Amino acid sequence: MDWGFVHKAWDKWASLSVGSSGHPLKAAILINYDPTGPSRLLSTIVEQEGIKVNAIELSQFIDFIKCDKLHTESFIIGPNQYIVTSIHENWFCARCMNTSKPAGEGAIVMQTATFILVALYDGSIGSASRAMFAVDQFAWQLNRRNL
Repeated sequence: MDWGFVHKAWDKWASLSVGSSGHPLKAAILINYDPTGPSRLLSTIVEQEGIKVNAIELSQFIDFIKCDKLHTESFIIGPNQYIVTSIHENWFCARCMNTSKPAGEGAIVMQTATFILVALYDGSIGSASRAMFAVDQFAWQLNRRNL
């Protein structure tokens, strides 16, 4: 694992993609995840920007993915509960169920060979498109290195 590359790529990507007004994402989390590894290996938060997630929330989210509950249950990230709205080969989208924002909030979760990237955004269709573009850019960098 080229951790130096991962941290450098994250720092550059997050500075351009995550933040307040003008950025496509309000928060992002990079989780070390190997579904083929031994079950005793715990997933860990490698990087996070714009949100602080605790270990319990992380383990519940990873269980949600490992147990393939995308079709039947919701998941929680931070103070928000999300329900999956579309599922694709290596990523899925979700909408926040308890938002107070008129345009809503969403999440994009993308899996690479060894990571799960969780990206949170405010808004609807246009915001989701910008968020997906940002997520895809970072995933492409990881996939280039087979990470």
